[in-house]
Amino acid sequence: MRIARFSHQDAIRFGIVDDGELVVLEGDPMFAGFETTGERVPLGDIALLAPVIPRSKIVCVGRNYRDHAAELGNDVPAEPLLFFKPNTSVVGPGDAIVLPPQSERVDFEGELVAVIGRIAKNVSAENALDYVFGYTIGNDVTARDLQKTDGQWARAKGFDTFCPLGPAIETDFDPTGDAVVTTRLNGEVKQRGPISDMIFSLADVIAYASAAFTLLPGDLIMTGTPAGVGPFVAGDVVEVEISGLGILRNTARNA
Repeated sequence: MRIARFSHQDAIRFGIVDDGELVVLEGDPMFAGFETTGERVPLGDIALLAPVIPRSKIVCVGRNYRDHAAELGNDVPAEPLLFFKPNTSVVGPGDAIVLPPQSERVDFEGELVAVIGRIAKNVSAENALDYVFGYTIGNDVTARDLQKTDGQWARAKGFDTFCPLGPAIETDFDPTGDAVVTTRLNGEVKQRGPISDMIFSLADVIAYASAAFTLLPGDLIMTGTPAGVGPFVAGDVVEVEISGLGILRNTARNA
């Protein structure tokens, strides 16, 4: 089932994508279930929004693909390397990525994203995927120069618009399968890597994170990026595609 969050007639709503239309839901399905209103709205009449705005946190995993760690000259971590992005960094499909004047190099990082569906604390890896509501696509936009000079990543990863998400949440996706993350810059493939190449699986990451802090419904887990990250500038179009989840497309502009 594919769930979209959208704007229509000055209201923000949720719907199930069905053959070019949205079957409108009564409320946020993570909390209100899948009861429908009886309305159907054509996709061409709505504006897609970020499928979720985390109420609490965005948990990210650094260097979770060996080839990506190597391309930046970093060692592979012995345990998941976690950091946060603020929820104010979230934008939706089609929204602009705003390049801050503080940075001279901003990079794209296409990633698989899991949306937590219920409270998770000290969960086991064996049961971790039971706590996932669904999956979407993310771009862990990074001010690479600031990441290096700051010594920690909060500012470099946390600017407004630095977490594009979308286009929707897919509940029937297999994060242990052979889906591929592909990132294109102005139509040219820059990243292409199967999610099976992750060093730490999504289940392992959820278990590891939940041992430290409680994961709440709507929290996001960004699972890391394959090799091929690189800079983009104002006017560039960045597309992240994951087989089975669609395409997330955003254009960059200067602040």
